[in-house]
Amino acid sequence: MRRRWGVAFGLVAAVGIPFAFVAPSGAAPTGPDALRVDLDEILADPRLAGSHAGVVVRDPATDEVLYSRQAAARATPASNAKLLTSAAAMEALGPDYRFRTEVVTGARQVGPVLLGDLHLRGTGDPTLLAADYDRLAEQVAASGIRFVQGGLRTDDTWFDDVPLGTGWAWDDEPYYYAAPVSALTASPNTDFDAGTAIVRVSPTVEGAPAEVRLDPATDVVQIDNRTTTSAEGDEPDVLVQRDHGGSRVVVSGTVPAGAEPVEDFTTVPDPSAYAADLFARALAAHGVQVRNAGEGTAPEGARVLAERESIPLRELLVPFMKLSNNGHAEVLVKAMGREVRGEGSWAAGLEVLTERLGGLGLSPEVLRLVDGSGLSTMDNVTPEQLTVLLDNARQRPWFGDWYDSLPVAGVADRMVGGTLRNRMAGTAAENNVRAKTGSLTGVTSLSGYVTTAGGRELVFSVVFNDFVSGSPKDLEDAIAVRLAEYRGAEDQPRGRTQVPQPRIQRDDPATRIDEGALECSWVKAC
Repeated sequence: MRRRWGVAFGLVAAVGIPFAFVAPSGAAPTGPDALRVDLDEILADPRLAGSHAGVVVRDPATDEVLYSRQAAARATPASNAKLLTSAAAMEALGPDYRFRTEVVTGARQVGPVLLGDLHLRGTGDPTLLAADYDRLAEQVAASGIRFVQGGLRTDDTWFDDVPLGTGWAWDDEPYYYAAPVSALTASPNTDFDAGTAIVRVSPTVEGAPAEVRLDPATDVVQIDNRTTTSAEGDEPDVLVQRDHGGSRVVVSGTVPAGAEPVEDFTTVPDPSAYAADLFARALAAHGVQVRNAGEGTAPEGARVLAERESIPLRELLVPFMKLSNNGHAEVLVKAMGREVRGEGSWAAGLEVLTERLGGLGLSPEVLRLVDGSGLSTMDNVTPEQLTVLLDNARQRPWFGDWYDSLPVAGVADRMVGGTLRNRMAGTAAENNVRAKTGSLTGVTSLSGYVTTAGGRELVFSVVFNDFVSGSPKDLEDAIAVRLAEYRGAEDQPRGRTQVPQPRIQRDDPATRIDEGALECSWVKAC
């Protein structure tokens, strides 16, 4: 692995100032000096006054550092942490890694009767849909079982029983991006938002309560419907809020008569119970009666009645990275811990992650990671280390799959453009920049790859922290666009590139911040 930072760069980075240049008297700067002039101008924006602005731009082919500001200063990465988690998972688990879910029993079967318990055993698969539980139930029915004398038992012991990450805000708990992590879970959609259900609010007649349904149908949360159908032509205004630590979901607000249903998400408090509920319903639909459901570890040597494997990790990377799925990151951390250390916990998984990052040329001692998604504000990385990862990952056999999983600027297809689909369209960065986004209150980040106008591929990392203004995502975009326009030795100063603010469709009530500060995945706008 290459980690080729010059002494001069290290000294500049240590004091947290950008490179400087001295042009001959009367001569206009050219080449990298011209690029630095323009990036300095972008970063002089008053919204960054008093904030942290870390930026590194490198040419991997020559090891030249084209720009550096606060390169070695640690900052909160938000979802840029997923670059580290995904790369470590590709190293530790491999691109062909699959999650496995089984239905097993240690009981004897006499004709159509199972004389004991049926166990649903999981290893963290976030891609299980209600239809997949139906197919597992179909396999059980095909074995001839029609009555389970014992009960349905969920075995989620592949992971520990800690559902939420260190440093996660308690008031984020109801929202889908902070769903609990479990070895048994279910997703309501093919984005694989595991541990959530869709709340669908449909109008009835003006003045009457709206109709509220869950998809998939489940009893693990209880709906408290406080909605009203408003006049036709009104704007919908619906709020979905699960009680902290509870299973009641309060749905309030209005939806206009004659309008399309409004959809939002709720997390479920117990993903294993959610999986059991979906599976029990499926069993009943296939003629298999189960007396009750609860927890229970499957016995050693249990007979496998039904099984399912997930898509491989290389394919899971697409919804994970394109849509910045927090749950996928956390499941992969615990999976790394279980597979390598024999313990499916954040602590064990983060040890493995740190080791694999060291093997990729990073310096783990300068990083602090307490989760895999970047949802915790306790995470700390440096833009220098992010560019080291971006550079050295290019040498790994899994790089093609990893690179393809990054969002692509300005491409409308949500499984290509991802969280960059509404950004940098109509610029030199469109269908060029491939980078991971990141957003939290007072945090925004963008790190990835760009091909310059001169045909060079650069790696870059931009991490802004502690701003109190509106989101400076347009400054990230301006930097990326300027890099896409860079012409090497022939480059001339261009002045600041004006890039429109990203288009976000609506506020997320969970964040209490302006919509422009959010990744579009946080508000389901992409």
